Amino acid sequence: MNKMDPRLVSGETVVFTTTKHWAAPVADSRWAILMVLGAVALGWTQPDTSGGLLGLISRAIDLVRLGLFYGGVAWTIYNFVAWRTAEYAVTNRRVFCREGLARRRASDTLLTSLSDVRTSSSIVGRALGYGSIRLISASGVAGEDMFTTVRDVQTLKQEIMEQKAGSAPLAVADPGIVNTANLSDKAPPAATPLEITEVLERLVRLRDAGAITPDEYSVKKADLLSRL
Repeated sequence: MNKMDPRLVSGETVVFTTTKHWAAPVADSRWAILMVLGAVALGWTQPDTSGGLLGLISRAIDLVRLGLFYGGVAWTIYNFVAWRTAEYAVTNRRVFCREGLARRRASDTLLTSLSDVRTSSSIVGRALGYGSIRLISASGVAGEDMFTTVRDVQTLKQEIMEQKAGSAPLAVADPGIVNTANLSDKAPPAATPLEITEVLERLVRLRDAGAITPDEYSVKKADLLSRL
């Protein structure tokens, strides 16, 4: 992700980026490879004749063989292109994901909404340096996001946790994001009543979703209302 990516908001910076591991297209192409091997196997069993019933069978096998071969090759090429375009990034506010080709998928998750980050790696994955990571938000299963075969997955998890724990307080003038780690901080003097009202609405939603406790909500609400 370029640090001037248009998806970045004011004050947001990229702190870590990674991609899918080279093993991803290999794993994703296992069925495509089997299709190509099946085409080769059919070529060995194809009757060597052009007449009669055997000739008809030979032509049918030939069509199936060509379909399997070219389909497998095209599928493999697609997986390699998709692998090259996949990207994951951590900013001081969010986690970005961009992957896929024909079915393009892009997502971003606010650090303040994360309740847990889990990783998993097979024996081969640990040896080669890749794994899967699951982002779990306060909204539960509905808010989960899963990235598979990611390079440096443990470093990615560490960066997410460090940014979540140490993110700086955000100005009330930015009503889109509220840093729950600093709910006791005072609102900036330049905040307008409209901005404070918008932040209070955000805080209500965070409280109802379980992202902040009722006590944290009450403290921040009292602080903001004192500025009206």
